Amino acid sequence: MTRLTVDIDNSRSEKVVLEVFKALGLNYEVEYTGNTTGTEKPLNKAELAMYKRLKKSFEQIKLHQEGKIKLKTIEEVLAELS
Repeated sequence: MTRLTVDIDNSRSEKVVLEVFKALGLNYEVEYTGNTTGTEKPLNKAELAMYKRLKKSFEQIKLHQEGKIKLKTIEEVLAELS
């Protein structure tokens, strides 16, 4: 098991990260420090879009690790951009 500690100062980023953890089925603990209340608000439109992109990326990484898909190399990505 690996323990990952992430310090997040931005509440919007925090919501997105927690949603990604939930989507990946990861166990996590939240420890609030400072003046935060610990209440979760629903994601707004921009946060939801970011969450969906991150979720798709993590799903592709998982499939790649399982050998089910092949991801593009950095050279292939850069060639598409030029």
